[in-house]
Amino acid sequence: MTFAPILSSDDPRLRLIASPVLDVFDVEFRQQSELLKFRLDAFRQQYGFGRGIAAPQLGISKRFIALNLGQGSFTLINPEIIWRSARTFTMWDDCMCFPDTLVKVRRSESISLRFIDENGETIEWQELDRSLSELLQHELDHLDGILALDLALDDQSKVSRQEFESHRAKFQCQVDYVIPSPAIA
Repeated sequence: MTFAPILSSDDPRLRLIASPVLDVFDVEFRQQSELLKFRLDAFRQQYGFGRGIAAPQLGISKRFIALNLGQGSFTLINPEIIWRSARTFTMWDDCMCFPDTLVKVRRSESISLRFIDENGETIEWQELDRSLSELLQHELDHLDGILALDLALDDQSKVSRQEFESHRAKFQCQVDYVIPSPAIA
């Protein structure tokens, strides 16, 4: 399979609102889905981490994401948040599209999600835990042309990875939740 580069945060294709997948059995879509899973797996193999990637990050403007939560990669098609908790939390978020920067954002504590799986079945995940909720919010933002950089809480909410790692305790005490390191989404 060909190597597909991850777009950098300044690429205008990341700002497009992705189109729904109309046929989960379409040959072109299946190839794109396999490419996305392959790219996630390649990233994980190279860096030892990475839990999710959205199709727009490879320049594919369709509504699907690939996840690998430790049991192999799989695709969520046309995912949509169907419920959000009123409770929120702050965290330092990072992304494959801007790997050298972390940004402080606010996310919903929990979400429920509806999506179509690779077999064409509609699935609902209810009231997910914080770790999976924040990951899915991040990936679904990509489907709407939103980067975590856009969600920075204020002017002091962006920091280089180098500075973050040099002063980890200082930055971690500024937020409610810290992604177990390393975990670029």
